[in-house]
Parts: sequence; structure tokens; C-alpha cells
Amino acid sequence: MSVRHRFAGSVLIPALVLLWSGSALCQSANKPVRLIVGFAAGGGTDISARFMADKLRGTYAPTVIVENRVGAASRIAVEMVKNSEPDGSTILFTPDFPMVVYPHSYKKLDYDPVRDFIAAASISRTNLVLSVGPAVPESVKTVAEFVQWTRSDPKRAFFADTAAGATPHFTGVMLSRAAGIELTAVHYKGGGPAMQDLIGGQVPMSVNPVSEVLPNVTARKIRVLATTGTERSKFFPDAPTMIESGYKDVVVAGYTGFYMPAKTPPQIVAKFNSIVSGLLATEDMRQSLAKLGSDAFASTPDEFGQIIRRELERWGPIVKASGFTAED
Repeated sequence: MSVRHRFAGSVLIPALVLLWSGSALCQSANKPVRLIVGFAAGGGTDISARFMADKLRGTYAPTVIVENRVGAASRIAVEMVKNSEPDGSTILFTPDFPMVVYPHSYKKLDYDPVRDFIAAASISRTNLVLSVGPAVPESVKTVAEFVQWTRSDPKRAFFADTAAGATPHFTGVMLSRAAGIELTAVHYKGGGPAMQDLIGGQVPMSVNPVSEVLPNVTARKIRVLATTGTERSKFFPDAPTMIESGYKDVVVAGYTGFYMPAKTPPQIVAKFNSIVSGLLATEDMRQSLAKLGSDAFASTPDEFGQIIRRELERWGPIVKASGFTAED
């Protein structure tokens, strides 16, 4: 090959790459963008997704809509995004447990959280909340008192969670083991239905993200017993942590964010992450997330990916020790 041809090739290839990536970005920007949520409308994840859709509309794409694909403990939504066109127009919005817990709790999973997805952008980090409703007497004010109350009548020993095999579920399992009681989990399709039954007195206790609990505590419909962080939650400063409550091993943090199919071009991922991170840097955005019960947490795709891999490794021994296997 002549020097002239090698030079032409060296110029042409980068030009084609730029042309392709530019056209890909334009293509994704001109298509309606769907944020796929695997939980029912009204729950914390759904509310946060709709809030983010409003912020991304006009910045990332002209049209951004939320689609609730409920079923199979959110796995339908995850698999849908995995199999979607990798052009930045179909994005999963979810808490981290389908990515970090499900690989350990399901014998067969039709996706790999590391191989099949790019952790495109995180938006928040939050702890979980153990709360009780009107089925529990007002005299029960602590986790220890709740444990004693269930011991006095085993028929009371059950709790609600947002999905089988999810982080809230295993928080209840961890409490059950630490307290030496048998707490039965009642699985719901999202936090909204779980909160409804807690408020209605159908279940005595529920484990949820802050965002699902906060408005109901403010309305005095439910009471917080404890939170799962290493420090007290700024949203419930009067509520002790599980560590303070005497259960030092019941410590759980969760990360909510966006995931794209693995083959999504890096230029699209970078553009999306830049927009989300820019939004999270504003005081208005941080205050808005705080109203939803979340602490803003921005990260690059590499940083978010590292967090997911770390949490994936951490939850393995916990799930194995519980002896739980999710049913399809």
C-alpha cells in the first residue's frame, strides 16, 4: 500500500467513526425515549422515573415517556431493555437489586447485569426504612418491641416488601435471622401496593425505600421504627438505625439509576451521563430529589459500574446464607 493510500485511510476511518457516532446520536435524539420501570405506578421508583423524565425532556430528547412493565419481580422490564435497540432510546430505570441481588436469588436469570448492560448514570443513594401501620399498637415504638410483639403471636410475624428476592425482602430476612424469629415475607409488585396494605392494616410492617415511606409518615399514616444506614437518615432524624436498634449486621444501602443495553455506543452513554450529572449538580435538582426522599448521587459510567460489581459481590454470601431461592 502506498503512503498516499495509507494516509487517506488514516483520515477516512476516523471520519467515518465520527460520522457514524454523530448519526447515532442524532438518531437517538430524534426518537421518543422510553424509561422502562419494572414496578407499579405510584411506587417510589415510578415517581422518581416520572420526575427524571420531566427533566430529561428537552435536554436529552424532545420526547421522554415512562413505561411501567410490571411482572416477574421487575425482570420483564430488565429483559425488555436488554433486548432493545442499543441506540439510547430505551433505558432501564431501576433500583440496584435486579442487578446485584437477583443473580444470586434466581436459579435461572435471562440476563447478566455486567455483560448485558452499561450502568449509564446513577441518580441517588438511599437507605431502607422499616415502618409499621395501624395493625401494630401505638405502644410498639422500636424494632425490639416489634420483635417481641410478633413473638407473642406468630400470626403477626410477617412483613411486606416491594418484590420477591429484592433488597427490601432480604432486609426482612436479615432481621428475621438476627432476631431469631420467623418473619414471613409478603411480596408486592412495587412499593405503592405494599404501602396501601400497610396503611390499610393488612400487613403489620413493610420495608421500603425512603421515597415510598416519607409522604405517609408526614401524613401520620405509618410510623418509622428504624432505617438501614450506618448513620441516621436526614429524612427521619428521630428514628434510630438498625445498628442503634441492636442489629449491627442489618445495614443496607441502595443505588437507583439508568442502564442501557451493552452495545450502546459510548458517545450516547457519555452524552446521557453528562446531562444527568449536570442536572444532579444543581441545587434545584438536589432539593427536588430530597422531597422524594432521595440523596442525589452522581457518578460516571465507570464509577457506577464499579459500584454495581461491588454490590453484586457483597450480596452473594447474604443470599446464600438465607437459603432463599426465588421462584419464577
